[in-house]
Amino acid sequence: MMSKALKIGLVGLGNIGKRHLLLLGQLSEFQLVALCDNENAGNSEIIDVPFFSNYADFLSHCKEINADIIVIATPHFEHAQQSIEALKMGFHVLVEKPMALTSEDALLMNETAAKANRKLWVVKQNRFNAPVAKVNELITSGKLGKIYHLQCQVIWNRHAPYYLDSNWRGDLKKEGGALFTHASHFIDLMTWWAGNVVDAKGLVKRFKQPIETEDMGSAVMEFESGAMGNITWTTLSNNRNQEGSITIIAEKGTIKIGGLYLNQFDFWDVESMDCPSLDDLMHDLPNDYGQYQGSSSNHHYVYHSISQELLHGQGWAVDGKEGLKSIVAIEKIYRAVR
Repeated sequence: MMSKALKIGLVGLGNIGKRHLLLLGQLSEFQLVALCDNENAGNSEIIDVPFFSNYADFLSHCKEINADIIVIATPHFEHAQQSIEALKMGFHVLVEKPMALTSEDALLMNETAAKANRKLWVVKQNRFNAPVAKVNELITSGKLGKIYHLQCQVIWNRHAPYYLDSNWRGDLKKEGGALFTHASHFIDLMTWWAGNVVDAKGLVKRFKQPIETEDMGSAVMEFESGAMGNITWTTLSNNRNQEGSITIIAEKGTIKIGGLYLNQFDFWDVESMDCPSLDDLMHDLPNDYGQYQGSSSNHHYVYHSISQELLHGQGWAVDGKEGLKSIVAIEKIYRAVR
């Protein structure tokens, strides 16, 4: 097993990339050894490590210094190709959500990882939210019994500058749609608990935002477990995020994980079991970008799991095969509603 700090090269210094950068400076198991960003060269002085504006040069440098992991925090449309290039060069890869914009690309990423005998992980930090972890424990132990229905609400706010200040957000080919950007963590949890989506119906519209993709959508789904589900997603909440929630209706209980970003229990009625103390569940904080908030800022749990896997042989971060499930589900939904 490895006993040294894991060397990491980070590509992408936008909002989420800066979150990774800040976090890596706080984690003793990792050593940041290189940065890459082809549009934010002005950020090269953020930290005293080699900076590259060319991805191929960045990978070559990382190879020369025997880096272990490439972290990809670039716009969505770059994830697949950058992951594949890094895997082929012998690096493990941690890629931000969505891992790809098509299941075909996601499959190729997994195939490349397997051929190279490298690890491929996808950032799914909401799985580490305390309420989410508690519900997953109940589901896997059978204490909730059969799941009948999953209801998801992603009612968030994004003002026009969020899109206008970007050259890829809201672009159909580059971003893919709000399900990839704003709801993929929620889709991930639904497929984690109920299996793959086998059928979907619904509707999407663009009411207000200056984008090619939708700003409002609703879909009804059937999962391979037999459970039903529905999801409503929007970026049109007036001035701030209103809700990010999943309600589980099951044989032995009904639970709503709610709050703004799946950080609390809004409803709990489980046979012979009291609701866990909220005081123990309020440490999940959002990714705060000033003008807007995203999902929970639990990336440190993802990194800890990766270090445990590479250094000690035990980890629980979401791998590429598991990450593929939400891509397939989003594809099925969009095929049904577009």
